[in-house]
Amino acid sequence: MRVRVDSGLCQGHGSCAGDAPEVFGVDEKRGVVIVLQESPPEALRASVLAAVKFCPTRALSIED
Repeated sequence: MRVRVDSGLCQGHGSCAGDAPEVFGVDEKRGVVIVLQESPPEALRASVLAAVKFCPTRALSIED
């Protein structure tokens, strides 16, 4: 699993960091989400899927 953030769509809401804090963070200076683990372990799949599903701007995606 590989996690991607489209920085053109991201508005820095940070809901993904709440769903999967091990994988996502927020760059406060730029106001966008950053990926802390580009290839997170399979054990985090459910929380990453939730983050992608509930991203308000659809800026997140997963490649398997």
